[in-house]
Amino acid sequence: MKTLVFLVTALMITAATLVRAEEQPRTIQVSGQAQVQAVPDQALINLGVTNAAATAAEAMDLTSTSLAEVIAKLKEQGVEARDIQTQQLSLNPIWTQKIDKSTGQNRNHITGFSASNILAVRVKDMDKLGVILGEVVGDGANEFQGLRFSVQDPRPLVEQARADAVKDAMDRAAQLAAAAGVELGDVLSISENSVQPYARGANARFAAMESAAVPIEAGEVSYQSTVSMVFAIGQ
Repeated sequence: MKTLVFLVTALMITAATLVRAEEQPRTIQVSGQAQVQAVPDQALINLGVTNAAATAAEAMDLTSTSLAEVIAKLKEQGVEARDIQTQQLSLNPIWTQKIDKSTGQNRNHITGFSASNILAVRVKDMDKLGVILGEVVGDGANEFQGLRFSVQDPRPLVEQARADAVKDAMDRAAQLAAAAGVELGDVLSISENSVQPYARGANARFAAMESAAVPIEAGEVSYQSTVSMVFAIGQ
């Protein structure tokens, strides 16, 4: 009797497993990618002033005076106040090794101070970008920590990249289904892995040239989207 019960139970488990296996849909899994390019219409710059002096107050005063002139020049060139933001403000001692006469050993001594004030600047008039960089250099900017290009309204580019990535995934799935001799069924799932902006060909050749336009090559910016899709295999 116990053997019979065991066999019946085993058969039921096996049957249930087979049913679940049959219920699992056959699928095709693919990923799609797309890029959309556009000419940038704004530049984001990190620039500022650094000065060293014997005292902390003197170093900060020199930096503040020079930076005020840089800010004034930016506004004179049409950059709005809301597009200028303090990014980094620092004051650090300058250490120098000197021989301690009492011990004859090298010891660190503070011999001055370095003050730095870095701005994040957004330039929307791309035609003035080279001129603006040349002007601020002429008025005391001696720190240049980066330049990148972007678009003011990336939403249309993001939406286009996303739609193109989905189309790419659907085309891949259709090609795989045709090659396998099966029909492509409904979409079971779709997920977006990433939307990444990046600049291609953007370059700035920056040199300390007083009141001279800095050569700028803006290139183009791209938005890349990657999606994953799962399709059912039709009957």
